[in-house]
Amino acid sequence: MSAPSAVFDPGTPPVRVPHVGLVILALAVGGFAIGTTEFASMSMLPLFAQGLGIDAPTAGHAISAYALGVVVGAPVITVLGARLPRRRLLLMLMAMFTVFNGLTGLSPSYHWMLVFRFLSGLPHGAYFGVAALVASSLVPLSRRTRAVGLMFLGLTCATIVGVPLASWLGQAVGWRWSFALVALLGMATMSAVLAFAPNIPADAGASPLRELGALKRSQVWLTLGIGAIGFGGMFAVYTYLADILLHETHMSLDAVPWVMGVFGIGLTLGNMLVPVFADRALMRTAGGLLLWSMVMLAVFPYTAGNVWTLSACVFLIGIGGALGTVLQTRLMDVAGDAQGLAASLNHSAFNTANALGPFLGGLAIAHGYGWTSPGWVGSGLALGGLLLWIVSMTMERRAEPVTAIEPC
Repeated sequence: MSAPSAVFDPGTPPVRVPHVGLVILALAVGGFAIGTTEFASMSMLPLFAQGLGIDAPTAGHAISAYALGVVVGAPVITVLGARLPRRRLLLMLMAMFTVFNGLTGLSPSYHWMLVFRFLSGLPHGAYFGVAALVASSLVPLSRRTRAVGLMFLGLTCATIVGVPLASWLGQAVGWRWSFALVALLGMATMSAVLAFAPNIPADAGASPLRELGALKRSQVWLTLGIGAIGFGGMFAVYTYLADILLHETHMSLDAVPWVMGVFGIGLTLGNMLVPVFADRALMRTAGGLLLWSMVMLAVFPYTAGNVWTLSACVFLIGIGGALGTVLQTRLMDVAGDAQGLAASLNHSAFNTANALGPFLGGLAIAHGYGWTSPGWVGSGLALGGLLLWIVSMTMERRAEPVTAIEPC
């Protein structure tokens, strides 16, 4: 079996494997494990605080430590692993994920937990970047985004199944067992990848220096900016959704997970349906999703008074989360022969959004604009992403030399 070229080439034939669906399923199991540990940690903050004898804001630093690990690990691991065969790299990344999540569950103190959460986040972005490259290499050009979207279904399904399961386990027998569950999911991923993923050798010309070449491409930076800013709006609302439901919609705490599940359903359906359009018109779909998010987030504050209207709006906001899949494919198109680094940086961008959106939304709440004000903040962030999208499209249409940023 020959290795696919690292340079994006529309004429490159797909890698032949007996069962494409099983390969993508194996990759999606890893996404399910990662999504479970990332999102369930947010719902278990009170349990961390109680178990480790700290207050809730301090416990929240564990979320930030994981996000920092993603931002740091995505580029560093991808560059260092440029010459490794993709299946071996996937196995190594999931082994790291499994070990450090298991150690998180054994943390003897808050400070050790911070260390293990940071280390757990290191393989996150690199795994999704490499998995996206593997998934897209198995199908023809016209189905690339759909393949990536199917791989991401593991992450989105985690918001529906994995997060409630881990949260229930944490409440029933202790938060440490939730990380044991995640470690078991990591082991299952390693077994599935070993059994079904093709043994694709590294490209002959692959090197850390060539991967770093992605950072010279202005369209790579613009795409990352679209994700870091435009996606921040969704996180601004999701982070404060539980408080909005309690204080504005006046729901009971027991009912909150159901609305969270509605968001997950929207996110999942978005990743199933939107890639069909993206494979026909990639950047137009990205622009449409940004406009969609801008409108839905602006409408959100007006729906918060009723659980049915709020749930419907949350579902529609979730559909806009398909932007992540679309931008993943866009990065493969504009990265040239440095696709590995560009693909993994996509998740650094989204974790930047995960920090930016809640931070700005929290400022709006703290300054007295109300619990629903993150909707307006999110709409503004989606508008910022749309403006960057316009810049990217304008530069591309003018056919200017946008493949490199000149040094200052």
